[in-house]
Amino acid sequence: MPDLSDDPLLAECDLETLSAGTKGGQRANKVETGVRLTHRPSGIVVNARRSRSQFRNKALALAELKRRLHEASRPKKVRRATKPTRASKRRRIEAKKRRSETKARRRPPDV
Repeated sequence: MPDLSDDPLLAECDLETLSAGTKGGQRANKVETGVRLTHRPSGIVVNARRSRSQFRNKALALAELKRRLHEASRPKKVRRATKPTRASKRRRIEAKKRRSETKARRRPPDV
């Protein structure tokens, strides 16, 4: 598992600040409080725009990046091909027939 302490992780990232694009009136478009972290080795991009504080958004982005890196480092489960049993096929076909008969009874008779 990779080292997930803040300073080495930030050294591996490109940090961009952006305007948050949220309510706040005139100040929203001139104060850059949003943070975008791009982790260069993995290519994971994280945005944080929740708070009005750039410092807090940076901390939120780092926490999310750590979570995504941890998730990416876990081994994937191997999928095994399975096929339905004969009994389940039979039950499914019987259910379809019952449904078809129910719908057929709703229709007016052919004259």
